[in-house]
Amino acid sequence: MASDAKRILLVEDEKVIRDAVQAYLEREGYWVRSVGDGQSAVEEFEKHTFDLIILDLMLPKLSGERVCRAIRDTSDVPIIMLTAKGEVEDRIIGLELGADDYLIKPFSPRELVARVRALLRRARMEPEPQVEVLDFGDLVIDISGHKVMVEGKEVDLTASEFKLLTTLARYPGRVYTRMELVEKVLGYDFEGYERTIDSHVKNLRAKLGDDPRNPKWLYTVHGVGYRFEAPEKPADRA
Repeated sequence: MASDAKRILLVEDEKVIRDAVQAYLEREGYWVRSVGDGQSAVEEFEKHTFDLIILDLMLPKLSGERVCRAIRDTSDVPIIMLTAKGEVEDRIIGLELGADDYLIKPFSPRELVARVRALLRRARMEPEPQVEVLDFGDLVIDISGHKVMVEGKEVDLTASEFKLLTTLARYPGRVYTRMELVEKVLGYDFEGYERTIDSHVKNLRAKLGDDPRNPKWLYTVHGVGYRFEAPEKPADRA
């Protein structure tokens, strides 16, 4: 294994699935540490540095939801949540906890690797050089520094939430469809994952303090997608 191989923590209680996924990822050149319960996942995360986490939702000892919360308390490392649940709301519960993406069991190993590559590629992307800081008064997005400030206080965003916000904020007033945002934010165009964007927008609004019933920045365009609006700053109105 190359010394610069990306390090992945795989958390899956079903040994057959865990072994198969680990073997597939290692064939693709990734360094993989695998565990079968939530408590072991938290312990491994505290001991080692990982570039990405693949996390099952249903785990013994400590649930996937609690593991995700524990990780998000200290890190914005990309997380792919695995779930066997069938209801749409159950599928996206991990996203609402801060996961970047989800896969429904049974899943294709090719699709899992595509998700892993997309998330890792986005995590290491350099910011676009033509714009360093987007200043909207109470909301300031420091792209090169990967920081977001709301009323002077820094807000912790996941990689997906930051990419979503900067994608929308670069072009105030432009309406993006959900599928456009899936491609730009998540890095792939598999059909059926528009609800992923809805979950990220919900999380983003909560962190920015943007009320969806009376939005300041993030607007829903019903039946289409989302747009960002830039409120006038006092200096602009003078």
